[in-house]
Amino acid sequence: MADMSPVFRRKPPAPGDRLVTLVRKPGCHLCDDAQRVVEKVCADLGVPWEQKDITRDPALHERYWEQIPVVLVDGAQHTFWRVNEDRLRKALTE
Repeated sequence: MADMSPVFRRKPPAPGDRLVTLVRKPGCHLCDDAQRVVEKVCADLGVPWEQKDITRDPALHERYWEQIPVVLVDGAQHTFWRVNEDRLRKALTE
């Protein structure tokens, strides 16, 4: 890859251009655990994040109700149930 022209090298998005979404519901202890990991990793890397409540969004409820908490990175599902800090960090920096 060192010989590859810079034109063809894939550059990872800048941290501020990424978005992490935590899909959760109130009273969910796994969601609280996931939020702590998301908050820490995003703060460390300068990545914005948001949370969405499945009890307020029928489409999210239909799609994710069996998997919450769900973490999306740039709109694509990254993980569910348990959030691994190292794996999330890697996904946001590669």
